[in-house]
Amino acid sequence: MKRFLSFRVLASIGVVMLALAILAPRAQTQTGPTEARTSFLVQDNGFAAEFCAADGSVKPGLADVDPRVSPGPPEGECNFATAVAEFTGPEDEAAGLGPIFNMAGCGECHFAPALGGSSHVSEKRAGFFANGVFTDHTGGSLLQDRSAAMGFQETITDRTPNGATLVTAQRMSLGIFGDGFVEAIANGTLQDLAAAQPTAIRGLAINVPLSEKQGQSRVGRFGWKDQQASLLSFSADAYVNEMGITSPMQPNENTSNGRTVQRGPTAPTTDTDDDGADVELFALFMRSLPAPSRGPGSAAVTAGSGVFTRIGCEGCHVRSITTAPPFVRDRNGRLVRNLINGGALSVTNALGNKIIHPFGDFLLHDVGTGDGIQQNGGPQSRNRLRTAPLWGLRTRGRFMHDGNSLSLTDAIRRHRNQAEAASDAFNALSNTDRNNLFAFLNSL
Repeated sequence: MKRFLSFRVLASIGVVMLALAILAPRAQTQTGPTEARTSFLVQDNGFAAEFCAADGSVKPGLADVDPRVSPGPPEGECNFATAVAEFTGPEDEAAGLGPIFNMAGCGECHFAPALGGSSHVSEKRAGFFANGVFTDHTGGSLLQDRSAAMGFQETITDRTPNGATLVTAQRMSLGIFGDGFVEAIANGTLQDLAAAQPTAIRGLAINVPLSEKQGQSRVGRFGWKDQQASLLSFSADAYVNEMGITSPMQPNENTSNGRTVQRGPTAPTTDTDDDGADVELFALFMRSLPAPSRGPGSAAVTAGSGVFTRIGCEGCHVRSITTAPPFVRDRNGRLVRNLINGGALSVTNALGNKIIHPFGDFLLHDVGTGDGIQQNGGPQSRNRLRTAPLWGLRTRGRFMHDGNSLSLTDAIRRHRNQAEAASDAFNALSNTDRNNLFAFLNSL
């Protein structure tokens, strides 16, 4: 009798465990948010493992939903190692590099403190401002520094239209650790951050077009001007502008001051990322990187954290944001995959419902250092820049969008306009409070 009861109990436990296993995805979506995985090691945060099947294909339900959109990396190449290799580069003329470009591989601009970080490398932009209207420099605001044509270097033209002011800018490379989590932030979360900020420091959330979903847009969050809203759009934009390699989402070659530049004499003229495979792998790499880790703590770091809040830095450099959940309920109450990027991508468990600590709001603000270049945000964004997320700050040696601040003191003191009150409060700090603040900032 005891044996019989034990068997029944064991069988019941087995049924319960089987039911829990079947319901696991549903249960997982109903738990509270968890901390995002952080590191400065080049490793998969869980996205690639969840997104890619063992045979290198994209797992069903996680590929792009619309069949008109590229369904992820090519068959057999959906894995983190392949994405790392493709992101590392470099490309050559036979692969379509040029005819005008800045670097030959993503890794040439994103290498500090590891592949995927930032660097000292900058790009230059130019345009003209007259009668309240900004226009790009001929051929586009981005001016490339290199070319496949021997002896060619793109320069800013000296011919300024009558009555116009020449606007020039320098922009530093941005780190991309944690950008998969940033992509997974819901539009409403960013819009709510802006709405909750006091009017004096309120950030601007802009809707920008999605290259992978023509006719649809999303709240921008990538680039110094929030000019991109998805990592696939960001990848295609960087591929053509920084390396001169076209793709289905960016099919047109760049020109220099409006002039077509021929490729080198031995390079084919038609090689491009024809099927979008490269940009898909770039996006896979970026979505798979963990968020930047924190440095060691101390009493000074704890005290400096309080100073950071007290003088008002936290108003824009927001400490914590929670990403969108992997599943949502449809109008019939059923749990379904949460789609982002105009329906082109599902939020994975690895990225969804995670608490990140970017120390940034990903909104556009006027802090007095705006570069005057207008991109996707319209005239109101011309002198605004995206709040620089401070995670990973301890690995940088040049600050602000132009890299012209070589110390934290100078960077903070350059903050004016919407950030003037916080900057003035910093200037009024005692030496002890200031040193504690630096200890905190150098722990990020």
